[in-house]
Amino acid sequence: MSTTSPRRSGRRKGLVVAQREADRRRRLVLVSAAVAILVLVAAVIGFGLYRAQQHAAAVVVPRGATEQGIPIGNPGAGVTLDLYEDFQCPVCKQFEEVSGPTIDELIRAGTIRVIYHPVAFLDRMSTTTYSSRASAAAGCAAADGIYPKFATGLFTHQPPEGGVGLPTETVIALGEAAGAGPDFVSCVQNGTHAGWSRQLTDTASRNGVTATPTVRVNGHEVTDCTPAGLKAAIAAVHPH
Repeated sequence: MSTTSPRRSGRRKGLVVAQREADRRRRLVLVSAAVAILVLVAAVIGFGLYRAQQHAAAVVVPRGATEQGIPIGNPGAGVTLDLYEDFQCPVCKQFEEVSGPTIDELIRAGTIRVIYHPVAFLDRMSTTTYSSRASAAAGCAAADGIYPKFATGLFTHQPPEGGVGLPTETVIALGEAAGAGPDFVSCVQNGTHAGWSRQLTDTASRNGVTATPTVRVNGHEVTDCTPAGLKAAIAAVHPH
């Protein structure tokens, strides 16, 4: 009958405990290393997402414009007319043909100041997000002080809905015909004011604009957008 001495048994138990402690420490090291790697990966991904979001949200406001739109006319006029238009919108083209000359006349007379909001609601109506491209190009035109003439050109050459929209080369040519400066080409090609266009569109939606054209006189929406209707709405808030 064999027996184990208490001393040998104690050494064996000590070895088992030491082995278990060593294994526990190795597991802790491995877990800590894995956690550190996960934290590092998460930080890298988070920073990448942050940079992407910052880039997407970048807003370059054109010279001669504001974050809200493109003001044209006498800053001291007693009437502000806000005009929300989409260059892909056929009704906007009709509005400009019918009532645009009246608006131009009132601007020249110093009666009104117009804030143009070239929004991009109708990207789905072209295969190349034409509304957004045209809206961003409008910012380039505002920077060169040629927005009204450029906008007239875009509406005159408005492409049919459901197509590809005007190519960038045509948009640039219309800007140059309107008197654009040397920086216009790169401004359009680089989409310099794309973030500004997105902001205009988002702000319009938040302000309750759901269709184009939308016309507001001193904040009040105008339902009759004929020349006579516009003049009546303006006279109601500024009779002199």
